[in-house]
Amino acid sequence: MTAELELSSWLPPEQTLPEAFASGTTDARGANWRGQSLGTTDFSGAALCRVDLRGCDLSGCNLEGADLRLARYDRATIWPERFEVRSSGAVGPGAKLNGAFLNGTDLRGMDLRGASLMGTYLSGADLSGTLLDDVRLVGADLRHAVLRGARCRGARFGGCQLDYADFRGADLTDAGLEGVESIKGADFSLCKGLAEQLGALRARPYLELDCWNPMTRKNTREALESLS
Repeated sequence: MTAELELSSWLPPEQTLPEAFASGTTDARGANWRGQSLGTTDFSGAALCRVDLRGCDLSGCNLEGADLRLARYDRATIWPERFEVRSSGAVGPGAKLNGAFLNGTDLRGMDLRGASLMGTYLSGADLSGTLLDDVRLVGADLRHAVLRGARCRGARFGGCQLDYADFRGADLTDAGLEGVESIKGADFSLCKGLAEQLGALRARPYLELDCWNPMTRKNTREALESLS
């Protein structure tokens, strides 16, 4: 007979603390453990989706079979020896996320330098303030994505769908925007580093340039002309 759920002691996964795993807890989806030292906790088979592990020390933890999809890490996160975090589904520097479904994901302020995002589905994702220097986004879906203030120096956008993308204030120095599939309704207001590509962008089809972005209250042509 299945035991009844004891609601008086139940906590949602996002409020789960690392020490709860010692008593059999296996679900910490969405928890914020940022900056914690996690000792020798056994996370084998645990649901750690979307857990914020930035700055954490997991060097002594058992992560065998743990589900780390969309867990966040940074350069300060310490992993167990020989643990392949880049192909674990977690999001951070050097992550291999080609073709991943990240639609609508909150990636604000993340360090994604060195990550692979070719063909990644990022429609509606919030990448405000994200570090994307030299990242290859070839063929990625960035429709309705928010990249306000993102640093995209040297990033490659060939084949990307940028319809209604919000690039306001982004640093696009040396970024490759040639060959993008569409910039329909995209807003490039206050962008840096677009001087050399401005002519080519302003020569895009009028159906793209004169498209109104209802979120930023501006069309693409107007946004590009403001950079002249």
